[in-house]
Amino acid sequence: MSVTPTAPTTPDPDHADAEQRYRQRLLDRIPRGLLIGGVWRSSADDKVVTVENPATGASLGPVASATVADGDAALTAATDVANTWKATPPRERGEILRRAFELLTDRAEDFATLMTLEMGKPLPQARAEVTYGAEFLRWYAEEAVRIDGRWSTAPDGRTRLLTMRQGVGPVLAITPWNFPLAMGTRKIGPALAAGCTMVIKPAIQTPLTMLALADLLTEAGVPAGVVNVITTASSSTVIAPLISDARLRKLTFTGSTPVGKALIRQSADQVLRVSMELGGNAPFLVFADADLDAAVEGAMLAKMRNMGEACTAANRFLVHESVASEFGRLLAARMEQEIVGDGLRPEVTVGPLIDNEQRSKVAELVTDAVDRGAQILTGGDAIEGAGYFYSPTVLTDIAPDTALLREEIFGPVAPITTFTSDAQAIGLANDTEYGLAAYAFTDHIDHAIAVSEALDFGMVGLNQGIVSNAAAPFGGMKQSGFGREGGPEGIEEYLETKYVGISTRPGL
Repeated sequence: MSVTPTAPTTPDPDHADAEQRYRQRLLDRIPRGLLIGGVWRSSADDKVVTVENPATGASLGPVASATVADGDAALTAATDVANTWKATPPRERGEILRRAFELLTDRAEDFATLMTLEMGKPLPQARAEVTYGAEFLRWYAEEAVRIDGRWSTAPDGRTRLLTMRQGVGPVLAITPWNFPLAMGTRKIGPALAAGCTMVIKPAIQTPLTMLALADLLTEAGVPAGVVNVITTASSSTVIAPLISDARLRKLTFTGSTPVGKALIRQSADQVLRVSMELGGNAPFLVFADADLDAAVEGAMLAKMRNMGEACTAANRFLVHESVASEFGRLLAARMEQEIVGDGLRPEVTVGPLIDNEQRSKVAELVTDAVDRGAQILTGGDAIEGAGYFYSPTVLTDIAPDTALLREEIFGPVAPITTFTSDAQAIGLANDTEYGLAAYAFTDHIDHAIAVSEALDFGMVGLNQGIVSNAAAPFGGMKQSGFGREGGPEGIEEYLETKYVGISTRPGL
């Protein structure tokens, strides 16, 4: 593993100046206020919070910090146009989403650069997120006109049964910092397609991407009040009154399981429709018959995408004892090829963690593992200097009671443990309260099917290290949440079912 400084070692002053001017112009174009009822405005008390570049610690400028009154105003704006938006023809809603897809695709480099600046991921990964995130807008542009119902005859023949699907109503969407674009479009696409209005509260670490996206949606033709965005440094204070407000009908959240549990409890009084995409503890199983080279490449995708800061990231590597030593050697060698640094640099493959708190948590988990006897094959330390960097790390000889086998690491650390039988592998994989994603590598189809059916996870990557796809239902089991985002299932989260019984005249 090598580390690059955040400034070029052989700088080209003209190129560097041009890049800096481009980034500054990009930052200058982003609205910094709250979008409420189609108007960008400051917060009620004029307070702001500063956004930081985690690769350098430099300020990216302030954004408004909403108050309780601002949250109420946003929900009022969403409620005022809820019926109008629900009555908007599905084709028109779909065309707006299609225009948003095209605008986002045209401005992919701007959004990728913005995400790298405020979140740290390397530019190629940020570009991939733009492609992935845009697909939700295109997918639900097409789903908007496919919301169907049912017409049938009652068994006694005297009544006709009409079943219709309608938007659930105003939605509160709370999005995380690790995928600031895609986690937004994954909620915005189906909500708007279903005819729902929204209040969106992005993570305060990465609000700029959502503010830029909201501006783009307005340009695409989303009417005033349909999408409202509030950024705030006082999330729990501002969100709680919205959840208890009778006008809100749906809550969708992506984030940690503890916060998700608290939101579920709060939502109970209003019996809100709730969808939760929560934490994970993904096992990565490598069986004796696996192609080890393919498994290592899959491991790099499953572990190192987004610096390991993903709920789907491989958290535990369970490897058959007959191939564990070789897999560990290959994975460590592959990790050592990674280049750590500012994600804006073209050669960088691993960016910073989001903040010092997250880096400290990763360091504590590694220290705990080593104190309990774990061996470091590579990495194992924080990188000194500006930014919040941690070296890509591979650990072996993990004690069963080690914290990083139970907790979500959210960092570039791969702990390897071994198994001797399929039954033991499945038992170890399922021995967690989480059930979001799992990965398995094996070269026999019958084995693959049996393993996939036995894993208690909402998504399984079979001989591949990425499971996310806009056309597929994303979501988990157990304490990883409920509900699905993406695919045909995703729009169901924003629809209510209504039945109408129609009396008929017999004998005609």
